[in-house]
Amino acid sequence: MTTSPGSAPAETAGEPRRVTAAWQELAPDGGLRDAGDHELALDADQLRTLYRLMALSRRVDRQAINLTRQGALGVFASSQGQEAAQVGAVFALEEPDWLFPTYRDTVAAFARGVDIVEVLALFQGSWHCGFDPMRCRVAPLTTPLATQAPHATGLAMAARLRHDPIVALTFLGDGAASEGDAHEAMNLAAVFQAPVVFVVQNNQYAISVPLPLQTRARSIALRAAGYGMPGVLVDGNDVLSVYGATKAAVERARGGGGPTLIEAVTYRMEAHTTADDQTRYRSADEVEAWRGRDPLDRFLAFVREAGVVDDAFIAEVDGEGEAIAARMRTALFEAPAGNPCEMFDHVYAAATPQLLQQRAALDREVAAERGAT
Repeated sequence: MTTSPGSAPAETAGEPRRVTAAWQELAPDGGLRDAGDHELALDADQLRTLYRLMALSRRVDRQAINLTRQGALGVFASSQGQEAAQVGAVFALEEPDWLFPTYRDTVAAFARGVDIVEVLALFQGSWHCGFDPMRCRVAPLTTPLATQAPHATGLAMAARLRHDPIVALTFLGDGAASEGDAHEAMNLAAVFQAPVVFVVQNNQYAISVPLPLQTRARSIALRAAGYGMPGVLVDGNDVLSVYGATKAAVERARGGGGPTLIEAVTYRMEAHTTADDQTRYRSADEVEAWRGRDPLDRFLAFVREAGVVDDAFIAEVDGEGEAIAARMRTALFEAPAGNPCEMFDHVYAAATPQLLQQRAALDREVAAERGAT
């Protein structure tokens, strides 16, 4: 599964640059077959945007980890090493489409245009969801495993009934793919031909549980045959291959062809979260071996060789990353303290008796704390 500049000449007069990407698809016999090279028409600006989003995402991720260690965030789930899988997938969506992320998809939400400071509200514990899902077309980042998959399927089914030509894309981890919610969502989507794309980021571990203890199947993508939908296996560290496979699935869904299951094989470079000790279940040698397949380094080498970026552009992106990181620090360290009781305001349209009791208890605690100081 390699990416290459292709055989066409460099773009001229605004013509798109031709690049090729490869992935495997579900064969009629239920196995996976090489689908051959696929030509993608991406202009230089699009290629630069892909690099920019991946580079900025890496910087945002590193800053979030540092903020956690400094006490500004309660916990954080890093996306380092998975930038190609997330950026490549969301880059295939159109503006009206919907994204249903997991707690590890900060990069995807950021690449979709959500303010990173608003995204971090979840990890800070300051709000249920720091951004407006309707404005961004991004659902709240979910901590329970796979619960976002039925939501994506439900929205896609509603869109089909309304003849609304939008597509829902949802991410899952390899561990989440073992959950009943994932099975129910995929089965329902296939039965009703819902325009939804399931992207499983197989980063090799469900916290500390390695993939062979999650499934005996050779590939998660092979499960698609049981649901009656196409399955695709893609190199999750190759942003162009992820983009190409997802773009094809999105177009198929939008055209009435139903759902697709994509497995993007990647690796989580950091611990499961900042509260995890990864040394207890995987070796430093394993991590270093995967570091050699770093998606950002790979794509940078490609766009440099293709003459798409130069040192000035890379420096500009680095500067933008530092500015975003500085804004993250300022926003989290200098934000005024909010009223914790505000968390009860948007749970139900009409507060339940239990919720009112909980709010009253918290009111008493806050009042006692203020009286003590």
